[in-house]
Amino acid sequence: MRFPPYYRSKNFQHFFSGFIIGMMISWIIFLFIYGKMQEEQVKIIHKQEEQISDLKKEKEIWQEDFKRLNEKNKRLLTVQDLSVKITNAGKFRLDALSVFEVEESVKEDLSHILAKDLHLVYNSRDLLEKVIENKQVQINDRAYRLKVRKMVIYTTFIIELELILEK
Repeated sequence: MRFPPYYRSKNFQHFFSGFIIGMMISWIIFLFIYGKMQEEQVKIIHKQEEQISDLKKEKEIWQEDFKRLNEKNKRLLTVQDLSVKITNAGKFRLDALSVFEVEESVKEDLSHILAKDLHLVYNSRDLLEKVIENKQVQINDRAYRLKVRKMVIYTTFIIELELILEK
């Protein structure tokens, strides 16, 4: 079988050459448009890299400031308030006034820690506990000792005490 000789036909040659030239022109246009798009993408990437590096530097600056402020605030933390609570006053059937007077007496003994640094108060917690536990209080002609049940040291110094009857 024989193929028809289309390659000799002028119409076929014009069509084929137009097809080839169109492919080349469309390929050139494609490369041009693709190149422009890639240039824009490269510009955007460089811009974003600059922004990222600037933001990293800014983040480091903020973190340094934050650390410095935290250290400063740690140094500034002080005891600002005292809270004393006697937990077993009901066991001895003590009136509220007597319990209040004992609590105020303990607060008065501990008043020197107000406005002191938390670290200093924490380091002297054993001494504070001994001061309170060695204190003997008189309520209704009976002698009681105080026992520390719970001590929380923060800006509010909270201490829970228990009364123990002296023999």
